Amino acid sequence: MASLDDLDRRLLSALREDGRAPVAELARRLGVARATVNGRIDRLVASGTIVGFSVRVREELDPLAIRAISLIEVEGRTTDQVIRRLRGLPEVVALHTTNGGWDLVAELATETLGGFDRVLGRIRSIEGVVNSETSLLLSSVLR
Repeated sequence: MASLDDLDRRLLSALREDGRAPVAELARRLGVARATVNGRIDRLVASGTIVGFSVRVREELDPLAIRAISLIEVEGRTTDQVIRRLRGLPEVVALHTTNGGWDLVAELATETLGGFDRVLGRIRSIEGVVNSETSLLLSSVLR
């Protein structure tokens, strides 16, 4: 991955704010030429710094409205295997390693409580998962 300079950081910040902003607007905001913005975006994508573009949906209209955080304890040296299995679950929208009493933190999203129950069962049945604690997210105050 390439090291980021100030212009890269400002460009990434602008794209986080509005990923659909026209290149001309980004160039104006950053005080550089459009070709510079296009080149930087291409380079950031090619280097793997930018791994994709997405859409944020208003919470009350989100079809994946049931969201939760699952804290997962893993047995011994099975973390890599557990991560591979969790990556295969479409309901796992983010996955993080952590320190402390829990080894992994998974953000889950489902359409229904039944789907939520099923994904919890699948997580608990993964070989190497020895304990988990899951909390539903009721509302987001900062996103």
